[in-house]
Amino acid sequence: MNNKPLLPVRQSLLNASRWKPWEPVLWLLAFASPLLLSSHALIINEIAIVALFAMSLDLILGFTGIVSLGHAAFFGLGAYAAALFAKLVMPDPLVGLAVAIAVSTLMGAACSLTIMRGSDLTRLMVTLGMGLILLELANKLDWLTGGADGLQGVLMGPLLGRFEFDLSGRTAAYYSLCVGLILFLLARRLVHSPFGATLMAIRDNRLRAMAIGIPVHARLAVIYTVSAGVAGAAGGLLAQTTGFASLDVFDFHRSADVMLVLVVGGVGWLYGGVAGAVVFKLMQDILSAITPQYWTFWIGLFLVVLVLVGRERLLRPWTWFRRGKA
Repeated sequence: MNNKPLLPVRQSLLNASRWKPWEPVLWLLAFASPLLLSSHALIINEIAIVALFAMSLDLILGFTGIVSLGHAAFFGLGAYAAALFAKLVMPDPLVGLAVAIAVSTLMGAACSLTIMRGSDLTRLMVTLGMGLILLELANKLDWLTGGADGLQGVLMGPLLGRFEFDLSGRTAAYYSLCVGLILFLLARRLVHSPFGATLMAIRDNRLRAMAIGIPVHARLAVIYTVSAGVAGAAGGLLAQTTGFASLDVFDFHRSADVMLVLVVGGVGWLYGGVAGAVVFKLMQDILSAITPQYWTFWIGLFLVVLVLVGRERLLRPWTWFRRGKA
């Protein structure tokens, strides 16, 4: 069998998987930020969590073309799983995070069966409905979840038995950054593999992908399950680093906000979630401090300008990084 036609594809995947010179610098700056900006460690922790959540959505939206309006279902499920495990079983953060990932992954595997059939509109309604169902369940099971009051009194043990979660948020920031980096590396390896190439083929033309023998349904189920697990990890980190889980984690605005993050940062490359999270959270923090009542207006205006002018012009440094010209 002649494998020469496959060589350009393999070389392309290999080139895409190689680290650009600016990437280690970016991650070094990220890990240095809690020390350099110690008074802003809490917002750094939030940015890391939002970036991880956005990356989970990008796996299905940017690389597979699945639009979801209920991705907060997995985020919230991971948050409640981690909080309940810490409160009822044991407070170890790493074990609790593993439980959050496992629970949300299992839910993702079950929900993946719902995205196999129907149009994009059908998938939008199904994913949105799943989030609303879990929101209502968390509200009704108040004996377990705390209902509208939320699950309070979640105390986490020291990370690795040594690092206490304190009010400054430095330990929380490093914890979220480390988990985010590990999952980013795994996601990067996934999307730059032959499996990831088949996902992009499905995104571009599902019928053609079926015609050349790609098991479309199986691929969709796998990536949707992986995406749910990553979203659950982000939710688990939020509950562990804040010591609280409420119905807010299931709310529609969570799914809408993470969609806006990807609009800002761009879909189809994992750094889109990172760039979007930094811009969105900083704008939210700064504008809400300046105009507490009207900060959403300015974010909305920024999004309108972004769409009209184009991301390439407004975020030219990130575009430059993406192409590896730095």
